[in-house]
Amino acid sequence: MLLRSTLIYSPAILLTRLSGLLLVVVATRLIDQTEYGLLTLVVTVGELSDTALGNWLRIALLRLGGKGEISAGSLKLVARVLVASIAAGLLIATAASLVVAPERWMAFALAVCTYLVAAAISRFALTVLQMQQRHSTYSLLELLRAVLQLALPISALLVFPNSFLMASLGSSLAVAIAGVISCALAFGRVVPGPPRFTRREFLALGMPLLLMALVGFGLNSAERVFLKIFYDAGAVAVFAAAYALARQPIDLVSNAINTAAFPEVVSRFDEGGPVAAGEFLSQMLALILRLCLPIAAMLVALSDDIVGLVLPQGYHSGATLLFPLIALTVLANNITSFVYGGVIHAHKKPSLLVVVNMVGSIGTIALSLLLIPPFAAIGAAMALAGGSLMSLATCVLTSRRLMRVPLPWRDIATSVLIAAASGLTAALAGAAMADMAVFFRLAGAGSAGGLMFLALNSLFHPQTTLALAAKLRDRLRAA
Repeated sequence: MLLRSTLIYSPAILLTRLSGLLLVVVATRLIDQTEYGLLTLVVTVGELSDTALGNWLRIALLRLGGKGEISAGSLKLVARVLVASIAAGLLIATAASLVVAPERWMAFALAVCTYLVAAAISRFALTVLQMQQRHSTYSLLELLRAVLQLALPISALLVFPNSFLMASLGSSLAVAIAGVISCALAFGRVVPGPPRFTRREFLALGMPLLLMALVGFGLNSAERVFLKIFYDAGAVAVFAAAYALARQPIDLVSNAINTAAFPEVVSRFDEGGPVAAGEFLSQMLALILRLCLPIAAMLVALSDDIVGLVLPQGYHSGATLLFPLIALTVLANNITSFVYGGVIHAHKKPSLLVVVNMVGSIGTIALSLLLIPPFAAIGAAMALAGGSLMSLATCVLTSRRLMRVPLPWRDIATSVLIAAASGLTAALAGAAMADMAVFFRLAGAGSAGGLMFLALNSLFHPQTTLALAAKLRDRLRAA
């Protein structure tokens, strides 16, 4: 079930991540490093504000609102809180702009505020669709957003060259259009009725999540801000471009798994108790490692060719050295949030995540102050990886007090073996094709590593492979 649900969401998430990667390719060539650095800082501040003031609404609504038929009363209650959160977010974003980009704070603040409003509309509507179990509709709307979020910023840059503000406004317009359509489709199936929870229950669950996001600033965003302070927006641009390339493929798979799994985790906990939820989370951990470790290994093995193909020459210096640290960071963050964080959400004790994020945040900030001045982007990556590992360790220890998630040792060992073989195969294939053009070398080496991954997965997981092959065969016959 977990793998099937993941595959339902994968196409939409794949296209949104692919859209983001293509935008990196185009934007780094249409605007200079300073403008691109400011654009990535808009996303950084926007994501931080949106996570702090909007994402907790999504988690609380999913945890308390149930699934299937969603009452109008529940959504009206959440909508009122959402409006207040957006207003607070606009004030915070404006103040942050004065610190992050004082030289162009008005344009920066406008970009971040627009980002926040568009993201809030889209997030709220997609959460309702997720609660209604309308997975196909959710995926189609994310596909629409991905297309618009690639086309509109590029169009804006062609009309208004070398402007981070126009690129950001184009991206926000794309999110807003998809969000409005999502609202129309989601709210059309809302049923009359009172809320399933009180405002006090909602805020009691949500406020710790809000605090968690605020103290998690260091874990999620500090390194880019310190890079801007100690160096300039150009240094941020190099780090952010490498981060996007190394992060997106891993995040693609992990988010597809979690999008399908989170409602199921809390449902199993409510219906079957800690044992049922723990077993499900163990399967989830095994699937994340099975799919993401080989991706990380191939990203590291092919980092030189990826950077050489995707980024302009000005971004090449030192970018490939960031890949192993970024891959480690993303894996640690996803396991923390999606597996062990799921234990805490299932128990409705998000206040414990405040401690988890605080430990990681303090670690990242301290390491940033220590490592960024001498090592620039490499120091930022080391600080981020260190803080993420500290956060993961704290979350594991904290969650064990609530519920045991059995470690799938066999799956972990198998995943490490498959990852090592896939990465080594990709590296050897790339070396064998050293005289070829970078595109063909990357395609050939990536295909070799991918074939090794598929072959070893078929060997170690034959039943899953046969089941997927049977479903694919049935769909082809039906088509």
